[in-house]
Amino acid sequence: MPEFHALFALALTAAVFVAFARGRMAIEIVSLLAIAAIALALYFVPMEGGKAYDGLALAFSGFGHPALITICALMIMGRGLVVTGSLDPLVRLLEGIWRIDQRIGLLVTLLLAFFLSMVINDTPVLVLLLPVLLQLSTRGGLAASRTLIPVNAAVLIGGMSTTIGTSTNLLVVSIAGDLGLPPMSIFHFTPLVLVAALVALPYLWLVMPRLLADDRPPEVATARKFETTMRIASGSDLIGLTVGEAAKKLPDGVELLANPGALIAPRDQLLASGTHDALAEAARRFGAAIAPVWLLDQVSTDAARTRADLVVAELAITADSRLVGLTLPTSGVADLYGIAILGVHRASRRETAIDHSVGQQTLGEGDVLLTMGTMEQIREFAQGDALLVLDGAREMPRRAKAILALAIMFGSVATASLGLLPIAISALGGAIAMLVTGCVRFDRVGRALSAKVIVLVAASIAIGRLVLESGAAAFLADVLSLGLVYLPAAGVMAAVMIFVAALTNFASNATAATVGTPIAVSIAGQLGLPPEPLVLAVLFGCNLCYATPVAYQTNMLIMAEGGYQFRDYVRTGLPLILIMVVSLSILLTLRYGL
Repeated sequence: MPEFHALFALALTAAVFVAFARGRMAIEIVSLLAIAAIALALYFVPMEGGKAYDGLALAFSGFGHPALITICALMIMGRGLVVTGSLDPLVRLLEGIWRIDQRIGLLVTLLLAFFLSMVINDTPVLVLLLPVLLQLSTRGGLAASRTLIPVNAAVLIGGMSTTIGTSTNLLVVSIAGDLGLPPMSIFHFTPLVLVAALVALPYLWLVMPRLLADDRPPEVATARKFETTMRIASGSDLIGLTVGEAAKKLPDGVELLANPGALIAPRDQLLASGTHDALAEAARRFGAAIAPVWLLDQVSTDAARTRADLVVAELAITADSRLVGLTLPTSGVADLYGIAILGVHRASRRETAIDHSVGQQTLGEGDVLLTMGTMEQIREFAQGDALLVLDGAREMPRRAKAILALAIMFGSVATASLGLLPIAISALGGAIAMLVTGCVRFDRVGRALSAKVIVLVAASIAIGRLVLESGAAAFLADVLSLGLVYLPAAGVMAAVMIFVAALTNFASNATAATVGTPIAVSIAGQLGLPPEPLVLAVLFGCNLCYATPVAYQTNMLIMAEGGYQFRDYVRTGLPLILIMVVSLSILLTLRYGL
């Protein structure tokens, strides 16, 4: 029978899992209660040879653990890519594929995630793709809640396929080498994973998104359309075309409210209608501006001078506003508040003359203004002219630092992938570089971090250490070995993988690798099997971390962004684990002729 501390570790792990799965208590509360339970139990009943304060150190060790530092640093770097607009070209490329067909777009994204993570550490790959998927979600793709878990699973499967894909793979191979097994090359077991990935891909692509809810707010699907004046620059590709011809080239959702037969000339001003994202994309693609160029330059200069972020916000005109009955030029908004009005959403369906600009039309109660400026300027405008600031204010990318942010991210990824630095050091260095260079502002760091993820990581690390140091993991391994003699070779592989996967999902993959690899070698000797396939079963099992958010750091990185609950991981992850276990155990048996 296991000792008290091992029983306590098993009971606590089970209780935390049940609490997470039921979802009646916030994850932060469950995590903090787990940390408190470990601290109190080990303080009053220390482990053999330990002191009371050793238990406190174990309980709170997660808050200073390199894994938590790595996750926080990666969040900051991901924030830097978003706020600088560094990934916009990749977003536009994938957006074009997603626009043709969402299912094809998801398939391409899954394959991209898989192959990137074969040669690049899986955590940086997800950090690179995460802001891209979030932006695609806002631009008409699938909801982030339906894409992040499938893409994360593709990243994890890709990372499983080479010895450099994850740090866990390197750990298992290293421990196996210390135990006398021959070294494994980078692509030693890649063919096995590729075949298993082909089996799992239909599930990731067609089934898993259907098991996840669409968490987008209703306004994403029914975004307001704003009327604006598109000012055509002298080098625009639209010059010489008729309005009708130009309308066919514009992004979906943009409508030109002008005579279709009129020719477009330099410095023309065309009345257009569309969502902000669509209008901004049309302006970028065809050399146009949706506000006076001098005003946009002034707004950008003022924001740079005050070191404030530019935001785009929607403001509704109330009955008491002085703007009712005025036009945009006569309102004097630019001179009074230094902000730019990009467009107007008309509350009523009053007709507008197609040969007039937005500036010649009067404003009315209930109209919504699309404004750009600093948040302080927009609040001042709202208070001064009796406007309501609606939800959904967004920061404008600081594109001047886009290349710098990309260079920092890829430098961090490259040093970790090439083994020049541990991922914790390279990520921390990248986060510091993002802050020092201004890609991420010091006062906005809190927006990049998730308190829920931080507490969850700290609790999972503490539980993992308790499971290992209390002897609970060793007890489980002894129980497992008793029944393996009655199983065929494929069953032995599957049992080892399931055991290690359980450790991975409820403790940590490092714990699973450390405990599982020597056990696999020992079991191979007892059953007369070659040790290499059993070691590979441990390696694969360590990567089957799909069923809980605490199983791996990438699971926790997507938790806040996707709005996931613990049960979302369980519902989607358990079938994937079953698919991978069955596929890989059969493949190992065939590969080694067992």
